[in-house]
Amino acid sequence: MTTLAEEVARTFGSPAVMIDLDQVERNIARLQAACDAAGLANRPHIKTHKSPVLARLQQEAGARGLTCQTLGEAEVMAEAGLSDILISYNLVGPEKLERLARLLRRMPLTVSADHPAVVEGLGEAAAAAERPLDVVVECDTGRARAGVATPAEAVALARMIAGTPALRFAGLLLYPPEDGVQATQGFLDAVQAGLAGEGLQARIVSTGGTPNLKHLGAIRGATEHRAGTFIFNDRMMMACGAATLADCALDVVATVVSRATPERGVLDAGSKTLTADPGGGLDGYGLIREVPQARIHKLAEEHGFLDLAACPDALPVGAVVRVVPNHVCVVVNMVDRLVTTRGGRIIGEIPVAARGLTG
Repeated sequence: MTTLAEEVARTFGSPAVMIDLDQVERNIARLQAACDAAGLANRPHIKTHKSPVLARLQQEAGARGLTCQTLGEAEVMAEAGLSDILISYNLVGPEKLERLARLLRRMPLTVSADHPAVVEGLGEAAAAAERPLDVVVECDTGRARAGVATPAEAVALARMIAGTPALRFAGLLLYPPEDGVQATQGFLDAVQAGLAGEGLQARIVSTGGTPNLKHLGAIRGATEHRAGTFIFNDRMMMACGAATLADCALDVVATVVSRATPERGVLDAGSKTLTADPGGGLDGYGLIREVPQARIHKLAEEHGFLDLAACPDALPVGAVVRVVPNHVCVVVNMVDRLVTTRGGRIIGEIPVAARGLTG
């Protein structure tokens, strides 16, 4: 009997990336229910799936707006008729600001900023668009990535935004560390007190991250949550306890193309498909559903090197397998389409419309 993975490989070739739409919809519903229960708006991050089709499913399930990490993603979503877009990334440089102005002329937008130079550029873009631009201040509460480092800096930047013609201070953007609820609360309380002293109010307090779903509602004053990976899930989400294998809705379909010895083999999915993301110290580069004992221990561009010492009689040449990737967001960005399935049957494909739009 032909398996679903074999049918996908036969129809679309191998490697291919397939999604189970039944599980996708269960994941969407689960997140929406969690946000509703916590009293938070759900603003899903589309950088995981990069698809207006899937973004529309999220909004139809109750999501308020969308989060985009790049201006290119926002342009694709807007072109598809989706709205209420937050761009959670500093937009810097003439090319970006000209595009921002063009997009702002078409629709209202919210963007983030963490530096006065960014705010200056956003003010120029909004003036050129002749339309107000909502701006949230990104705050670093311990992740040590982007964001202002102190509450005083957040208040000063909010004051600058409010005082810049064509800009409106809209609130705060947070991406707390998974163990940083208490520190984030202290930071947020200090910012809120400082804003009140300036006569300003944070209409939006946006938290983020699929791993932080376990803390949903724990930060007082939050108004919305941005989660992306939950729609598909992956080994990283399994490792942090945010998902189980049953929650993983995306697989890379790959074929065993070499078995030089009983202990080793080669898949036709390498770094150009699975990516070389180690997933924060996971063992190998993906989980093979059919034979979990097999390890994808090394990658070349088109080669996934298998360690089969624990299962030397498994996976002959020609075997087709389903691989749960370490980090699903980067895998999606490697392909032009997602093969869609329901109830164990192929039903079609969805273009990855915002693929490669890194700016």
